[in-house]
Amino acid sequence: MIVVDSSVVAAALIHTGPDASWAETVLLSDDVFAPVLMHYETANVIRRATARGDIDRSAGAAAFGDLRALPITMVPFELTAQRSWELRDTITMYDGAFVAAAELVKSPLYTLDRRLAQAPGPRCRIITP
Repeated sequence: MIVVDSSVVAAALIHTGPDASWAETVLLSDDVFAPVLMHYETANVIRRATARGDIDRSAGAAAFGDLRALPITMVPFELTAQRSWELRDTITMYDGAFVAAAELVKSPLYTLDRRLAQAPGPRCRIITP
């Protein structure tokens, strides 16, 4: 059981950046969880990559379709909100949702965000490439 953040999902779906292969391997894990905001954050990364021309429109549409089909268990806002709020002084509420989800399901959080990995406050293990 693991929790992934949007940076991992986006890298795996748009196949860009040096950590794309690592992210793809992470997504193949069994029992992958994420807070509900993951879909919106990842879709926005795909949108930006398409708008900038990093990927073409058909690749963007395919990545968006793949995002919608991912077998990831969503952790509801109600289960992450309080812990996210408790972490507000050291990380964003968005990052706090991923940390809270990992703490809730007692699993590591996989991310490409090295700043998050070094932030004080999270009680889960945070794994980067």
